[in-house]
Amino acid sequence: MKKSTKRIVIAGAIVAVILVAYFSLPRYAQRALIYQKVGIDDYTIFHNREVAVGTPQEWETDTKLANYNLDAAALEKFNEWQTIAFLVIKDKKVIFEQYWDGYGPQSLTNSFSMAKSIVGFLVGAAIDDGFIQSIDEPVANFVKEFDTPTTKELTLRQVLTMSSGLNWDESYGSLFNTTTEAYYGTAIKELIYSLQVVEKPGFEFKYLSGNTQLLAMVIEQATGKKVADYAAEKFWRPMGAVNPALWCLDSENGTEKAYCCFNSNARDFARWGQLVLNQGTWNGDTLLSPEYVRQSVSPAAYLLDETGNPIDYYGFQWWIQHLDGNPVPYMRGILGQYVFVLPHENAVVVRLGHKRSEERKNHHTMDSFFYLETAKQLLDAYSE
Repeated sequence: MKKSTKRIVIAGAIVAVILVAYFSLPRYAQRALIYQKVGIDDYTIFHNREVAVGTPQEWETDTKLANYNLDAAALEKFNEWQTIAFLVIKDKKVIFEQYWDGYGPQSLTNSFSMAKSIVGFLVGAAIDDGFIQSIDEPVANFVKEFDTPTTKELTLRQVLTMSSGLNWDESYGSLFNTTTEAYYGTAIKELIYSLQVVEKPGFEFKYLSGNTQLLAMVIEQATGKKVADYAAEKFWRPMGAVNPALWCLDSENGTEKAYCCFNSNARDFARWGQLVLNQGTWNGDTLLSPEYVRQSVSPAAYLLDETGNPIDYYGFQWWIQHLDGNPVPYMRGILGQYVFVLPHENAVVVRLGHKRSEERKNHHTMDSFFYLETAKQLLDAYSE
């Protein structure tokens, strides 16, 4: 056999082995290999359900900082982490707004885990509406598949505070794990049904996306409505969102990937932060119980972290940072999606982008400190 012919035969055999290996993988793993990395524009590769708007309410704009420029050092950081939007709203007015990389005020991008905070608020709305009696109700009251010896005592409070003890694999670097299957798979409910409680609930904080997905299933069962539709009814329309949002689904006309994948823009994402500042009200209407808002953005300090220390950074699906000693509740998504709420400044800060710092301090990503400090400089300049 000639060498060239032998090479062709060997190459063909290698290709055949690769194809056999690829097609033997689960469908979700095949999709993960195709797309390689998650991205803020992933709504374009999934089926979506629209979160409809009502009457748009545009933010007012204050031009006092119209000539304000971020300094070179700050711009270097924004570029290093591939920021695409930075927005500061104070006293319900846009005082600073900048976009990069071709994105703008109406560009849809993925919230990733910021969606968890939205789902947490939807639980509160369902309680206000009487669909759920309290956060201490068992999950099994709504999701019959959890009426098992290991899961029947699990409560909504434990799921809200990430202390469920469920055996969800919250890893992002492996092809074969629960999170990858949830993101690229087509049967997310079945994935949740397969979970078991393997650690004592209500004791240790452990961040698991499956908790939020389970909450969404409770909401759907309790209200009889799709999560996206209930979000539109209770919040998106009343808050005057300008653009319809898209919530990615696991399949065509399927289930919202509620732990992530609420797609909107910086200006409309900011409305969730403003709702916190308003303590659940909007234009005089109560959209969410003020007490539920307070609990959501207060640390579940009765829980312990993996080192045995009390939790001071997480409430009901909301993170809690600090700036100059003041609490800063915030929504957080992978790759650096943030909505920060600064009650002491009556301000909301939104940052969206492609990357975030891999370093952390007190469970907070290091870039989050930078965005808060930058916002503080802007707010100080505005107040001068």
